[in-house]
Amino acid sequence: MNIGIIGAGNIGGAIAKGLVAFGKVKPSQVYLSRKRNGLLSEFERLGYQVTENEKLGSLCDVIILSVLPHQAEEILKQEGPRWKQGDKTLISLVAAVTIDELKAWCGHDLPVVRIMPNIAAEYGASMTCIAGHDEPAVTLAQALFEPLGQTMVIREQLMPAATVLAACGIAFFLRFIRAVSQGGIQIGFHAGEAGLIAAQTARGAAELLMKTRHHPETEIDRVTTPMGCTIAGLNEMEHFGLSSAMIKGIIKSYSGISDLK
Repeated sequence: MNIGIIGAGNIGGAIAKGLVAFGKVKPSQVYLSRKRNGLLSEFERLGYQVTENEKLGSLCDVIILSVLPHQAEEILKQEGPRWKQGDKTLISLVAAVTIDELKAWCGHDLPVVRIMPNIAAEYGASMTCIAGHDEPAVTLAQALFEPLGQTMVIREQLMPAATVLAACGIAFFLRFIRAVSQGGIQIGFHAGEAGLIAAQTARGAAELLMKTRHHPETEIDRVTTPMGCTIAGLNEMEHFGLSSAMIKGIIKSYSGISDLK
């Protein structure tokens, strides 16, 4: 099976690397294109197929569309009608564009799935939300992206929320880790040491929840002791609006999804 990625930028490139590293896909089976194909020279050196959209569409069984919303309509109206030939599946990462819109722009009723992964796909650690009405296409998307982390099938109406929580969420957690590492520098660690401690501790916290399926407060209660330094720090953070700021940031990002079109 050949897989094409139209728009192999940050997230598209991360998916390409993840498919090869974890999905048992050969670089020669992955076709890549972007507005400036010269930026894909490193992928070409590694054996990926760098080509133009028309050739990619003709040679690939699965076409992953990873472009901005305003670019999607132009690309699909130009390339989509050519995809009538052959058994092709379109997997779209395009935020705020519905399955019905994608099909209309292609000009025919090909199998379409919407997904929202994140850049951790490169390291097999993505959270990928999947929505679609075509069951075989959804199953295909699950099979492709499960090796790249975790997958969850959701209703299409939840895709804007998935965009914020799964895709934008990577940046939110990275900013939190950065803040923790800055605090670590202030209390005595060098920057590299503080960054490593913060990142590994964040990984450990996530692993606790993934393994136990506990509510975060259950694990917090295991760490806090009466009159201890952990609860003192947590309360100070909450006094300054830690949880409130995170929730407000998520809601703010969500409110801007419709403006992307």
